[in-house]
Parts: sequence; C-alpha cells; structure tokens
Amino acid sequence: MKSSNKKNSLEALLKEAETIIQQIIHSGVAEETIIEQIRRFRAGFPSTPLLRPCIPGDGITIINEAERSRLQEIYKQTVSQGRVTKFVPASGAATRMFKSLLAVYNSDESEIYDLSGNDENVVFCRTFIEALPRFAFHGELTGTMLNAGIDFDETYGNQDFRTILHYVLSPEGLNYGNLPKGLIPFHNYPESSRTPFAEHINEAIEYTKDDSNSVRIHFTVSPEHEHRIKEHIKSVLKRHEDIKFHISYSEQRKQTNTIAVDLRDEGFRTNDGHLLFRPAGHGALLVNLNDLEGDIVFLKNIDNVAPDYLKADTIEYKQVLGGLLVELQDEIFKHIRSLKQTKINQDELAVIEKFLTERLSIELPDFYEGISDDGKCTWLLSKLDRPIRICGMVENTGEPGGGPFWVIGPDGIPARQIVEKSQVDLDNPTQADCMSKATHFNPVDIICGLRDYEGKPFNLLERIDKDTGFISVKSKDGQDLKAMELPGLWNGSMADWTTIFVEVPLSTFSPVKTVNDLLKPEHQPAN
Repeated sequence: MKSSNKKNSLEALLKEAETIIQQIIHSGVAEETIIEQIRRFRAGFPSTPLLRPCIPGDGITIINEAERSRLQEIYKQTVSQGRVTKFVPASGAATRMFKSLLAVYNSDESEIYDLSGNDENVVFCRTFIEALPRFAFHGELTGTMLNAGIDFDETYGNQDFRTILHYVLSPEGLNYGNLPKGLIPFHNYPESSRTPFAEHINEAIEYTKDDSNSVRIHFTVSPEHEHRIKEHIKSVLKRHEDIKFHISYSEQRKQTNTIAVDLRDEGFRTNDGHLLFRPAGHGALLVNLNDLEGDIVFLKNIDNVAPDYLKADTIEYKQVLGGLLVELQDEIFKHIRSLKQTKINQDELAVIEKFLTERLSIELPDFYEGISDDGKCTWLLSKLDRPIRICGMVENTGEPGGGPFWVIGPDGIPARQIVEKSQVDLDNPTQADCMSKATHFNPVDIICGLRDYEGKPFNLLERIDKDTGFISVKSKDGQDLKAMELPGLWNGSMADWTTIFVEVPLSTFSPVKTVNDLLKPEHQPAN
C-alpha cells in the first residue's frame, strides 16, 4: 500500500511539473528570464539616489527665439529627406479614464444612482453627467441610445443616470469601459469629432511629412483591438488622400511579460491553478522601438493631444527639438570619426573634451588625466557613440509622474535622467526633499536619434539599467500578489543614452487621464 501511495505521489509531482513547464512555454517568457525575475522579487530593486533636480541653467536648456528659428530650419532640411517617424504607444485601455464612472455603474447601492452623495466617485460622475453635452462623444451616445429605442433627453430628464452610464460604458452601448483610449472621441470639430489617433495623424502631418509627401507613424496596439483600430485609422486617412501614409503597428511582445508571485515570492497561482504572467509596463515597448530600426523618432503618449487651434506651439517645439538633435548628432558623428583615426592630435582631443563637457554636460572622470591618449579615445567614444534623446520638459504643475534629475551614473559620473517617484527612497528625508524641489515634469515629449555615425541602428536592448524596475502589490481572484514592471521606456530603458533636457511651453502638454479632463479649456472648442 505504501509503495502504491509513493507511486501516486510521484506521478502527481511529475504531472504538476509537466503542467508548469507547459505554462512557461505557452507564456513566451524564457525560463532564465523567469528565474531572474523571481530573484528580483526576492532581492528587490535599489532606489535611484538623486543628486539634485535639473533646473534651467543646470541640466535644462532654455532656447531663445532666434535659436528656435535656426533649429527649425535645420530640422526642416532633415525631415524633407524622409528620416523621421512618429512612435505612439497606443495599447493602453481607457479603463483608468472611466474608473470613477465604472465604480458608480458597478455599485450595488441603488441609492447611488441619484448622484446626490459626497462620495468621490459620485461627485466625479455628477460632474460628468451635468457636462455630457460638452463631450465630443455626446452625439454618438444619443445616436446609440436612439438605435436601441431609448430617447436620451427623456432618460436624462427622468434622472435615469444608470441607463446613461450603461450606454457609455457597456458593450451594448459605446463600450468605453473596454476600448483603447485612442478610440475615444476627444475633440469636436464642425465636420466631425476626432479621436487621439486622428489627432496624432493630423499632428504628424505638420512636422514629419517629407519631400515625397510621405508621413510615417508607428502605433503599438493591443491584439484584441487591432482590427478595430486599423479600420478606424483607415477611415481617418480618407480625409488626407493627397498624403502617402506609412502606418505600421506592433503588439507588446509576450516575452516581455513578467511572472507574478505571491507574498512569499513563489509563483502566483490563479484559482484554476495557472501561473500568472502580467504585462510589464511601458518599458516592455523598448523591444518594439528597437525592432522599428528607425532613424529619427518622435515619442509621444496617445492621450497628449490638442485640437488644431492649439497645435502651433507643439509643432514649433517639435521642430526645435528635432533641429537640436540633428545639430548635436552631426557634431557627435564628426568627433567619433576623429576618435577612430589611427592617430589623433592633442588639439582635436581638447576640442572633443570641450564639446563633451560644455555641450553634453558630461564630466571627465578623476582618472581621465592619468590615462593614455588611446585610453582617452576609448572613454570618449563610450560617451559619444550612443543613442541620443532630446526631452522636452514642462514646468511642474503637480501632475503625477517622473521628472528630470541629476543622478550618479553606474560609472560614478553625474548624469541627467528622467526619474519616476517609484524609483526614489522617499523615506529618506534628503531624497524626499530633493524630489519635492523639482521645477519641471516629464510630459513624454521626446525625439530619439537611433542610428550610429555609419547609419546603422543601435541595439537599444544593450543599454537598459536593469536596476530601475519596481515592484507593486496588486490582487487577483481576491488574493494579494506582487507584480513587477520593467525599467520604464523613457527612464531605465534609456538610461545609457546621451540625454538633453529642453524647456517647452506648458501649452504643448494636454494629457487626458480621466474623462473629465476633456472638460478643460484646452480640450474644448475655441470660443
């Protein structure tokens, strides 16, 4: 009998092991990656020590009007050659945007639907309902309800707010609780409403169109909505039949997911016994950006769009940032070619050192003076032969998110980095104080130079600071779990890039994090 029990126990263990192996294979995440992720859960991520905030004159460049005009001309010559692409992460769902409405809609408390209470979600929902005619999707909502045999005005007059929320959020109506944010109409125009996808396309025409009348845009999308997004964009492009669009798409790769663990740092099991793998945040999109093999690439979030009458500043500063990138790139490439010569003279070396310290704000290390000329060339090349990014920074208005700071790089040299709040040890009073003194905010207004001096694409995956991810506590099936996000696309994933911060006007930053943000003046029609 004992022998039979042992046999059954062994068979059960083997079956469980086989099931786990199959789940790992199906996840697409490499076994060694999963082992490293579990090690990370147990060891944690170190915080990023801040030296000081980047401010105008110390890490943030202010560009005057004359310089802006000059840089715009440089950029216009470059864009004409077809080198520019716009990259828009657009796979995010609108769930957060409608979070408060969903909380009210899904509530079991029937009395909540009169919207008379002071609960935070109820107050948000009341604002939404009262302002419904001002939203760009109001007409679509009334039409959808009419098709279902329901009169919007009568329903509104009867204060049947639950029915209205039903037709805003559910699949029976507009389904905004489940759609990607990019498909929600944001702005009203006389001829029609426009979604963020449509606004990004209109914006891209203004600063990425080349001499052959071509515009290149890449969207990252979620697989379940890809067909609907493509159909929508196809309808948008019909309004611009004189332009040659090169629109490409990609999905977040399965192999970039991270395993979830329980509070004992063991693989988390769902109620049906499966290991849980989760999307690893926007840092996972570095793979998509790397696969694009672009030359000059603008990076901007899907929800940061403005109507046409407010686009002028955005277009100007996109061209300014682009011109600065091209100017710096040309000088960097010239210096790299000099450093790769068989013999470089002291005068040339001095010019390159001055460029590095004055234009790029990269300090020479203490050991620099004591090494040979060959050693100096090797070190200078390590700092010059890298991807480059020019990052627009806006004045801090209290928006959540990262900002520009001076940090100590892995080589011990101060470097400019975008740092998220989650990376900072806020229990340390000095660090918390430094974080609070930030004068500027990262709006994700970035232009990237992704090719080297020979025109070959950099391998972006080689330049990630793997210590800049973070761990958070989530829940699934009523159980707590620990989730991991990879180093962010514009912070840890770009840590080993040449980085320049430039102040841009607040008018270039108009994000929509909640649906009621669409009531702000910058998202309403011009008076």
